[in-house]
Amino acid sequence: MSLPTVVTLGDVARRAGVSLATASRVLNGSTRRVNEDLRAVVLQAAEELGYTPNLHAQAVARGTSSTVGIVMHDIADPYFSAIASGVTRVADERGLIVTLGTTSRDPIREVQYVAMLRALRARAVILVGSRTADKEQTERLVKEVEAFRRGGGRIACVSQNKLPADTVLPENRAGARELAVRLAELGHKRFGILAGPRALLTARDRFTGFKAGLAEKGIDLAPEAVIEGAFTRDGGYQAARELIARKLGVTCVFAVNDVMAVGAMAACRDEGVGVPRDLSIAGFDDIETLRDLVPPLTTVRLPLEQMGVRAAELALELDAPEKDRLVRVRGEVVIRQSTRKLRG
Repeated sequence: MSLPTVVTLGDVARRAGVSLATASRVLNGSTRRVNEDLRAVVLQAAEELGYTPNLHAQAVARGTSSTVGIVMHDIADPYFSAIASGVTRVADERGLIVTLGTTSRDPIREVQYVAMLRALRARAVILVGSRTADKEQTERLVKEVEAFRRGGGRIACVSQNKLPADTVLPENRAGARELAVRLAELGHKRFGILAGPRALLTARDRFTGFKAGLAEKGIDLAPEAVIEGAFTRDGGYQAARELIARKLGVTCVFAVNDVMAVGAMAACRDEGVGVPRDLSIAGFDDIETLRDLVPPLTTVRLPLEQMGVRAAELALELDAPEKDRLVRVRGEVVIRQSTRKLRG
């Protein structure tokens, strides 16, 4: 079986009756303008021949490629996939190619991905995920981000505003504080927290905000009622089992993200603890794919896909701003059946 014939730029130039240079300016993204009549002839010839533009040539001509990179902690986590959906929607509308890098929450890999995308002359990079409390790792990433921007690329983040880039910032502390107040108003006084890893600023911010909300209602949080665990379903499962084993008499548990809350609910089932009959459980994020849980999960709703859309819009604006921009996103408390009101 013979291989299909590859259509070259020279073939298009001959069909259109123009020079190779003119055909290249039309099809490979040169900044030099071409007469509209000639441009139409070249485009028609390319369509008739089924010519596919050389993306590498376009990258050289423009200084950047048609690639948008998304670098995130864990694509299996619905939090990240929802944000990625928003980014890809914007990229698709603009005819851009999206490439995805998953770091498995390793800050070194995050730096490496940005470096690789810089080498590929990516047009923009969207960094999605909590910043780390490790200052040395943050400084490494800052240097790589600055190098990427000096090369003409644009970067936006969905996280804390710790990098020299436009940032979409979910207000984690405020959302967690409001959730704590609402749960206390349901009559709960003894709380447990599945706190996530201490090194992740998102986990730390949500823990701090929730504790502040309890303090507003005059409620003290026992140190032994705070269990750290991985920012995953299994992390929530193990942390919840440990909390249950401590027999502290808590009536309500706050997991610092929804997937940890899902793990906590599974642990309750395995331990014979009824939710919310014996223990109320709340999360944070309002991941759409988890809304069919039984019982439905009380949480703090973030517009995850819209956050991805906004980050992509910031990164893909034609004119770079003089100063980095900060877009704050406030969460909304949603009370559902996983938390019950206690009788006085």
